[in-house]
Amino acid sequence: MIGKTRQSLNSTPERAHLHGQFSQGCGVLQHSPSPGSYRHTRHAPSPVLANWVLHFWIETWDWDGAAPQRREVLPHPCVHLAFVPGRSRIFGVQLSKFSRELRGQGRVVGVKFRPGAFYPFLHRPVSTIANSSLPLQELFIGAADAEREMFARSNDAEIIEVASRFIAERLPQEDPAVGTACEIVEAIATDKAITRVQHILARWETKERTLQRLFARYVGASARWVIKRYRVYESLESLDSDPYPDWARLALELGYFDQAHFINDFRKLVGCTPVDYHRACRSTTSLRN
Repeated sequence: MIGKTRQSLNSTPERAHLHGQFSQGCGVLQHSPSPGSYRHTRHAPSPVLANWVLHFWIETWDWDGAAPQRREVLPHPCVHLAFVPGRSRIFGVQLSKFSRELRGQGRVVGVKFRPGAFYPFLHRPVSTIANSSLPLQELFIGAADAEREMFARSNDAEIIEVASRFIAERLPQEDPAVGTACEIVEAIATDKAITRVQHILARWETKERTLQRLFARYVGASARWVIKRYRVYESLESLDSDPYPDWARLALELGYFDQAHFINDFRKLVGCTPVDYHRACRSTTSLRN
């Protein structure tokens, strides 16, 4: 089951999720209940960082000797920093679903940047790190020291204070294009009427080539991909809650001319057809009940 996704990118209240329950919009596909303890919390950034960071997150788990757990995650158009002892990395936008395997005990501290906000840190198009990652110390001096300090702390507030200070001490100059990029992504994420690139071009009175350059440089994925991403997420919400979906109506509501295009986009992002996903969704619900 996937969480609600048509949410404001600026709305990031602190919240905790235990025992396999995930937050709205986190993008985790269906999975079995965790065999041990699992906790995922989000923390809003300070006002100093609000123009750059959507939220911080902390993930901890303890499987108590159980087998490793696999998580399939759908992408957001955002860059993440993931602090992990000895192997902290920067993750670009992933353009298809990706898998994570959680073993034994562990903790990850993350920074989720606003769409478009990482370019001033990277100094090259964010599209160049799409579907890839790079070591944190390759871009930020002092990353190893921050990592050690972070994982020496014992509670969330102290951990987030270290992560916040790490980002705040490295803030680049303000870039007005960051606000434009985030504004457009925010509109795509919250306005169901935006189903085509032409809707963006008309609303922001810009040319398609200009929009392409903006998204490649600042967002890391095309505007067309971001639109399809949210359209597919909307379909997932519907499939999770509707036992008898009207496929033709759903495709039309999402802005597709026919079911074939909807099925193709769904398969590219999720890895299976809507029918297969819905069947698995109903099967998992039955097992839990």
